[in-house]
Amino acid sequence: MTDLKRLCVFCGSKHGVRPAYREAARAMGEALVAAGIDLVYGGGRVGLMGVVADAVLDAGGEVIGVIPEAMSDREIAHYGLTDLHVVKTMHERKALMYNLSDGFVALPGEGSARWRSCSRSRPGRSWASTPSRPASSTWPASTRRSSPSSTSSSARGS
Repeated sequence: MTDLKRLCVFCGSKHGVRPAYREAARAMGEALVAAGIDLVYGGGRVGLMGVVADAVLDAGGEVIGVIPEAMSDREIAHYGLTDLHVVKTMHERKALMYNLSDGFVALPGEGSARWRSCSRSRPGRSWASTPSRPASSTWPASTRRSSPSSTSSSARGS
């Protein structure tokens, strides 16, 4: 089994309508630090992204953020992180987050559904792995988005 050193958490840039979303984000951050796992995330200081990052930092953990220039320029970047990567595009953001991480989690709340587009598996790094589904398998056609254009257009709005 591969050691999990960095976990990428996808979550919304808003707090969501339920207080439980904020509580879950904070609990996730605290659990990561307790397990000795670093956080990789979207680099924002707002919404659930900010909650999970602050929880990790408050507990003494390491946080790596990846944010596109356009979002950084709008002053939503979290500049108190261990490391903040500013990239040009959403595609670069997702690719870098993928390369920096050993696994992935999507928290509930506004915006997290669009991140299901990151479901392509990678040997030894797939969060979809189970004993009956090896890490190198791909998602069944019924769970994949119907066209690449639907994925890119939904990601552009975040």
